[in-house]
Amino acid sequence: MNAHWPGAVPPVAAPATKWPGAIYHVRMRSHWTGVLLLLLASTLLPGCSLSTAQIRRADAVVAAQTDHAIDCAGPDSCAEPSPLLDAASAAIAASTPQAPVHVVTLLNDSEPALVARINLIRAAKHSIDIQIYIWDQDDAGQLILDELVRAARRGVKVRILADQLFSFNDSVWLTRLARAHANLEIRLYNPTFHKSETSPLEFAAGIVCCFYKFNQRMHNKILLVDNSIGITGGRNYQDRYFNWDNDFDYVDRDVMVGGPAAQAMGETFERFWTHKRAVPLTHLRDIYRLLTSATPAPWREPVYLHPDRVARVQEEADDADWLDEYLVAPTLRTTAPVEFFSDLPAKTDQPRERAAREFTANVMRMVGSAKQEVVLQTPYLVMSKRARRIFDRLHQQEAPPRIVVSTNSLASTDAFAVYAMSYKHRKRYLSDYGFEIYELKPRALGPAEDNAWASADDGPDDGGSDARPAGGKPASKRRYVGIETRTLLGRGGKRNRPAPLVSAGRRFGLHAKSIVVDDRFAMVGSHNFDPRSDHYNTEAGVIVYDPAFAQQLRSAIMRETEPENAWVIAPRQRSIPLLSDLNAAIGDLSAALPLFDFWPYRYATSYELKQGCTPMRPSDPDFFSCYQAVGDFPEVASPPKLIYTRLLTAFGAGANGIL
Repeated sequence: MNAHWPGAVPPVAAPATKWPGAIYHVRMRSHWTGVLLLLLASTLLPGCSLSTAQIRRADAVVAAQTDHAIDCAGPDSCAEPSPLLDAASAAIAASTPQAPVHVVTLLNDSEPALVARINLIRAAKHSIDIQIYIWDQDDAGQLILDELVRAARRGVKVRILADQLFSFNDSVWLTRLARAHANLEIRLYNPTFHKSETSPLEFAAGIVCCFYKFNQRMHNKILLVDNSIGITGGRNYQDRYFNWDNDFDYVDRDVMVGGPAAQAMGETFERFWTHKRAVPLTHLRDIYRLLTSATPAPWREPVYLHPDRVARVQEEADDADWLDEYLVAPTLRTTAPVEFFSDLPAKTDQPRERAAREFTANVMRMVGSAKQEVVLQTPYLVMSKRARRIFDRLHQQEAPPRIVVSTNSLASTDAFAVYAMSYKHRKRYLSDYGFEIYELKPRALGPAEDNAWASADDGPDDGGSDARPAGGKPASKRRYVGIETRTLLGRGGKRNRPAPLVSAGRRFGLHAKSIVVDDRFAMVGSHNFDPRSDHYNTEAGVIVYDPAFAQQLRSAIMRETEPENAWVIAPRQRSIPLLSDLNAAIGDLSAALPLFDFWPYRYATSYELKQGCTPMRPSDPDFFSCYQAVGDFPEVASPPKLIYTRLLTAFGAGANGIL
């Protein structure tokens, strides 16, 4: 998760996922701790918003100080040529309401995904709309932002809507952006206490005083150009989503769509942009204070930590041969239905309302219609009640479909609290639903090969404490994989870091969210197929009803289940009949307990293919002769992390509803 967060669980708060790696172990050690937090909340809540007069003053300052100059006098805003935008325009021109035409490109590898964004931004003639969950100040985040500022200066209207909690997190930076150009407008979704930054104390107060509102986030990811072509999927604007983090990178996926479905993205963006929770920067208290107390420095071109990487993708975005090989050639032109869906912003106000959960409902329907096979890739295997009902019904059919699940291992995840819930319910997934579960290895060979070009190192380790951009200030203290610096334990507590590993090297974690049903249709989006995606966060994605696209996506997912990339989860062998039966009975009883699942010997464990054997499914009679058990948490080197995981498995059952 996406992405990424679960919520408070007595006596341990165990968030994860879409609040990337933010794990909050909230222990109310005394009555007075709770009282102090409630008092803090009560002082922060009332009177937080700016007055109308203050907002007008901030708007006036921005209007007076903002750059209005346009670098281009041409009607097309001096847009650069793009075969991607040209193909989308041709598809729209060929479409009728009864017979839409689309161009669809699966963006599995990170470098084409980044280059496509840069090329489309440079090709924009009229508008660029971006909806995002995380926007960081690292090389990838600054590169995209700089390209957007340049587009605004040549006359393109640029709008950015970012979820406040994990985007920017720097009021000075945002104040500069507010004045970068009149064509660039930024709004933050659901800001805490009417501010762009959230301190640790405010974070705690938000959970105590107004958890329901604080817990609801906008997880949509969209880049839309000229209302003609858009990109949606799992990637945020941060180095690790494009294989630029030298420590940890995500295996992620987007889909680029040109045609009427892209126009549907525009309609959705407008709904969010005009929603009451989409707040302009001048309405935020910390931005107002900076705007009215001093004249902030103007927006400057970024200084990159790895300039060679940045220069490479900038050149590739203008290289016709490169674009043709990696983006144009893999594109499908289809007359099959292609549909963009998004939950409505009202989902965060009325999560029980069916109409607000449009995308979520469509994801559930497409899985429920399976006849032969469901291939599901999700970072977090924690099923909502509705999902459990669907898979239970599928498994009870006379000829149940095959269910393949690609997900994270404890060694690859940056959200170990969520993994603990998945670990708890392994028997349910394997026995009751018939899942084949493949957990990603942290040093998976496939992602390393696919993204080798993007992850080529050309400088100091990302985020290292000694890293210093040329002419810039020393980089901040090293940030750990997937961990936001703001937590209720303070900044970067040891319990919040991903599990240390036995082996060294670059680590990969799964972040892609995709489904293929019966090789006939497929979904790529932001939905993690978990309770948080179902009930709390707004989600978006594209469903493509084209078998060729479905087969492309299935091949990509299945590659990540191959032995060099994943461990297989399967039942333990019952080697000692009486003792094994007793262990299974105690395990079943323990797992059924509502709050205390104490038995450490689980129904299933991880398996590795033996040398010289051929890969096979766990249901194959010869499985145990060709696979060897490697333990419940292979590659994990940290005893404390294993203890935390088992404690959350034991006590965290109540978190399922908000994970």
